This record gives sequence, C-alpha cells and structure tokens, in this order.
Amino acid sequence: MNRIVARGCLALSMTLVGSYVALSKPLVAAMPVFLLAWLRFAIGALAMLHWLRKPAEEPQLDAATRRLLFVEALLGNFLFSICMLYGVSMSSAAAAGVIMAAIPAVVAVLGWLWLGERLRPRTLAAIALAVLGIALLASARSPGAQTEQALWGYALLMGAVFCEASYAVIGKRLSARLSARRITALINLWGLILMTPPGLWAALHFDWGSTPFWVWPLLLFYALAASIWTVWLWMTGLRGVSAAEAGVFTVMLPISASLVGVLVLGERLTTLQWLAMGLALGGLFLATRPTR
Repeated sequence: MNRIVARGCLALSMTLVGSYVALSKPLVAAMPVFLLAWLRFAIGALAMLHWLRKPAEEPQLDAATRRLLFVEALLGNFLFSICMLYGVSMSSAAAAGVIMAAIPAVVAVLGWLWLGERLRPRTLAAIALAVLGIALLASARSPGAQTEQALWGYALLMGAVFCEASYAVIGKRLSARLSARRITALINLWGLILMTPPGLWAALHFDWGSTPFWVWPLLLFYALAASIWTVWLWMTGLRGVSAAEAGVFTVMLPISASLVGVLVLGERLTTLQWLAMGLALGGLFLATRPTR
C-alpha cells in the first residue's frame, strides 16, 4: 500500500476517535455507560453483517487468529469503551486529550516488546515530543481537576490508553492475515457479545421516554465512527506502516478530543495546553516526513 495513503487512513482514524471520545461526554450524561456501549456495538453489527462472510482468498481462521481477535475485541472494544466512557464522564473531554497523548509512547514500547520492532531515532524523538507535551499538559491546572472523582476519571483514562495501545499493536498482526473489513466486523461482534449482559440489564432499568431527541443522531455517529469507520481506516493503514510509526498517529486522538471539547463543548485550554498540542503535532511531522 502507498505509504501516504496508509498515513492518511491512520490520521483520519485517530481524528475520528478523538471526536467521538469528546462527544461521548454529553452522551454519558443522557444514557448509562453500559447501555450506550451496547447500542454502539448493536448498531455496528447491523451495519456490518455483510462483512462477516469470509472472502475466497482468505485462509480459514486458525486458533491463534481467533485468540488474537478475542483479545483485540476485549481490550480495544470492550474494556476501552468502559474505561473511556466512565473516564470522560468523571473528568472532561480536554482531560481525555491530555492523558491519551501518552498513547504513541505506549504503542511504540509495546511494538518493541511484542513485535520486536526497532525503535528508530526519529520515532524516539517524536515520542519524546509527545511525552514533553504530556508533561506540559499535566502541569497546567484545570478547573476542578483535583477532585477525587476527577482522579478516578484520570485513572480510567490511563486504562483506556493501555487498551488503545494494545489494540494498535495486535491489529498490526491481524492486518497481515485478514482484510480490514473482516477484522472490523469480527471484533465488533465479539464486543457485542461481551457487552450484551450488562447492556440488557441497563436497558431494562432505563427510562427511554426521558431521552432527548438530540441523543439519537449523536449516538448513530458514535456507533458508526467507533465500530466501523475508525477500525476499518486503522486496519487499512496498518498494512503500509510499522506499529511504532502507526502509534505516532494516535497523537491525533488527544488533539481532536481537546479541540472538540473546546470548540463544541465549550471547555477551555490554557496556554500551556495549547503549547503541548503544538509539540504533539511537531512529533507527528518528525515521524512522518519523507526520508532522503
């Protein structure tokens, strides 16, 4: 695959993830977390029924691939959704952007540990810029950031960071064996299976008549973006770059989340936080500029 196209797919995928992470803030205020996540997987499963069929050129799923698909769904879909939704509900979209800026560094380290990928000097420099950005963001005091609830939210968002980084690395292996469409459909199906018991319980105790109309179009965007568009774009892009390089593109997630939090949800970023976003973009440029 053309590297420019692959990088574009990865950047767009993480930009969409950041946008739905931020927009989940009003969703979790209107609907229980488990019900919201269950409806997301259900909508995605209905939209991707035709993607479940095995293409003629693909091999049969072996035991190792089945295990990878389950772990990918458990970490990247099920646990990520729970940690992200609860974390955002306890803090803010801007805080999610702050903490999830750690994803590129975690992806690069996991790619080195699990896939044996070499950490190139340029990638290490890009990671250093991302870490410096995190340090600046952490030093910037935000209103209400010191409450006990916010601290729990930060801890859950850190759990989401590990889940998303694991998802990126495992996806690199899966993308070498299966098509992006089939991976997307299979891990969403596993996510639906895992989320159905708590989702059904939440649905039975939810007052459906109290739901504002604006929730439904926003829920549809969240479901399609989280279950289909971002996963397909990510798995497509992984065919053209290494896991370490792909990890740098996850820096678009915190940038997008923070911008949506500021421009759409009315949250505020300090000067230090804006500077941190600039450092993150500098790391992205450093990692992806053409080599001689």
